[in-house]
Formats: sequence, C-alpha cells, structure tokens
Amino acid sequence: MADVAESKVTGIIKSLNGLEDDLDSLTGKVGDMKKQLNVKTLSEIDTLLEKTREMATKEAEVMINAAKEKANSESAKISQEGDSKLAEIESNVNSNFDDMVKHVVSTILKA
Repeated sequence: MADVAESKVTGIIKSLNGLEDDLDSLTGKVGDMKKQLNVKTLSEIDTLLEKTREMATKEAEVMINAAKEKANSESAKISQEGDSKLAEIESNVNSNFDDMVKHVVSTILKA
C-alpha cells in the first residue's frame, strides 16, 4: 500500500511539475504578447499622430487661404476707395484752380 501511495504522490508531483512548466510557458507567451501589443500600440500612435498632423495642416491651409482671400478683397476695396477719393480731390483742385490762384495772388499782393 505504501507503493500505491508513493506512486500517487509521484504522479501528483509530476502533474504539478507539468502544470508549473505550462504556467512558465504561458507566462513567457503572455510576456511576448505584451511586447507585441506594445509595439502595435506605438505603431498605431505614430500613424494617428501623422494623420492628425496632416489634418491640422490641411485645416490650417484652408484657414490661411480664406484669410488671404479676405485680405486681398479688403485691400482691393480700400484701393478703390483711395482711387475714388484721389479722383474727387483732383476734380476739386481742377475745378477750383483758378480761384486758388486768385486767392494766393491776392494774399501775396496784400502782404
């Protein structure tokens, strides 16, 4: 009976050693999976970061182009208003030129 008990104990010990080996193997596999998952995560982060940069660059270009168009439009409007005012001043000078000359001559002669 001692042999049977010893045989059962030996069987249990062998089973436990097998389970320990399986556990060690699983621990190694889990470590490898963690490394692979970490590499994949970093790769995805890099991909998403690049996509985010591209999107931000495109959005910035759209905003810059819109601002540039608005600035060009306002610049053209200001230029037109300036040309209009200049034409008005030239017209006033031309229409009142004789009166201005008379006034200047009159002022000089009085002095």
